[in-house]
Amino acid sequence: MTDADAEAGSRPPETSRVERRKLARKVKRKRRRSLVAEVPLLVAVALVIALVLKTFLLQAFVIPSGSMEQTIRIGDRVLVDKLTPWFGAEPHRGDVVVFKDPGGWLSSEPQPKADPVVVKQVKEFFTFIGLLPASGEQDLIKRVIGVGGDTVECCDKQGRLMVNGTPLAETYIYPDNPPSMMKFTVHVPPGRLWVMGDHRSDSADSRYHTDQPGGGTIPLNLVVGRAFVVAWPLGHWERLKEPGTFASVPGPTASGTEATGTATRVGSANNSQRTNDLPTPAELPLVMGVVGLRRWRRGRRSQVRSGRGGPGGRRTVWFRRAREGRRAGTPCQQGGGRWRGP
Repeated sequence: MTDADAEAGSRPPETSRVERRKLARKVKRKRRRSLVAEVPLLVAVALVIALVLKTFLLQAFVIPSGSMEQTIRIGDRVLVDKLTPWFGAEPHRGDVVVFKDPGGWLSSEPQPKADPVVVKQVKEFFTFIGLLPASGEQDLIKRVIGVGGDTVECCDKQGRLMVNGTPLAETYIYPDNPPSMMKFTVHVPPGRLWVMGDHRSDSADSRYHTDQPGGGTIPLNLVVGRAFVVAWPLGHWERLKEPGTFASVPGPTASGTEATGTATRVGSANNSQRTNDLPTPAELPLVMGVVGLRRWRRGRRSQVRSGRGGPGGRRTVWFRRAREGRRAGTPCQQGGGRWRGP
């Protein structure tokens, strides 16, 4: 036997073409099974991320009514900051905030028909993770006008709203709307807010609930977050900045301990001017939807049904963090600083 024959005998037999094809198909099947096995894990991770976003970070809202026009229009999508309130930040004057119904504001909201058990359970699951709006959510959106200790009054001789005796130049209210068709003087107690819609003639806000506990004010613990941007449609894209309207307003006082004040219609026995019909007290809820996992323009959006408080509906907003000057005890500029948790 030659050396060449011995070397050839020591080599393993070459794999035939058929065997190579079988091996390639086997590897391909293993890869396919591995991918299928990873899908549930990817779905679980996506759901956890959606739940975290919805609970702690951002939430998207679709605006169905006009109580905040022209700042936020019907059909706009707004993003709400839910993070900063976890650090103790409180809303300040001028912030647009989303808040829970303090009680009685949505009393006339019709109840939906009951779904079948299976459908109900599926809806409850997707609602829990934030991929569907919660049918029981009762969230509203307004602008903060007064914080704890403030005195809010309508109006001075020029018809301007006043906070702590300072008249406001409210450039954000709906065109040709007066600051208010109701006269009132309210002392906001600590830990509460006085809120109003920018479309004053189409918003059943704090003015229409002065006969309820809190005197029309809402407690801070019901604030969901601050709306900081109109994200969709792109033609309406706008940051919801804190207006300079409140820059010259002095800091709140600590005198008020409870909400006091009355509201009367312009055109009543105390005033002969003509007025439009007032909005009804109740407004439909603002339904929440979580920001999608993809880019926000492509992300999942849930509908927001803010009711019409009379003709007006509600929306939601968050707050910006107070500035260092406020922490030091000096008056904050731009409406007393910002808070990020209307």
